[in-house]
Amino acid sequence: MIGELLLLMFTAIVVENFIFSRFLGCCPFLGVSEKPATAAGMGFAVIFVMTLSSAVTWLVYWYMLVPLKLEYLRTIAFILIIAALVQFIEMFLHKFVPALYSALGIYLPLITTNCAVLGAALLNIENGYSFISSVAFGFAAAVGFTMAILIFAGVRARLEYANPPRSFRGIPIALLTAGLIAMAFTGFSGMSF
Repeated sequence: MIGELLLLMFTAIVVENFIFSRFLGCCPFLGVSEKPATAAGMGFAVIFVMTLSSAVTWLVYWYMLVPLKLEYLRTIAFILIIAALVQFIEMFLHKFVPALYSALGIYLPLITTNCAVLGAALLNIENGYSFISSVAFGFAAAVGFTMAILIFAGVRARLEYANPPRSFRGIPIALLTAGLIAMAFTGFSGMSF
């Protein structure tokens, strides 16, 4: 049981990384990764929301939607749950960590529409994970997202001192760099257990 959970978590973090392998959550990945501190704040917010939403959506699906035969409403229900969790974290950051709240700006409410968070909730149901596996998968996928955004933020910080050709400055060099990092992560795709 513990071995299976660890394997599931390793796969979610490295092998099937939401950013580099599944290409989910690219909007905050590109938008908040200019500074490592902001990227870390976004990563921790996503870890909180994705882990909690994996637990709550699993419970709602299996204990409300399935008994009432309303499985077809899962996407709408999951979006509402994620939106409520994001509102909670937004209020918490606004009150207790205003600097991070200001730094995240518009990208904090965008966690609601972050397809990585919704994707984790839907994948938990599609893959038939148990409650513990769903929470572990949600947490690990969020850790993988955070790892990806922190790596990219570090690379973008180094790019500030680079002198690329004029046509590559800004977003083009960032996208090219993200593509190269994603190619490096495909090396993990051959690791099947």
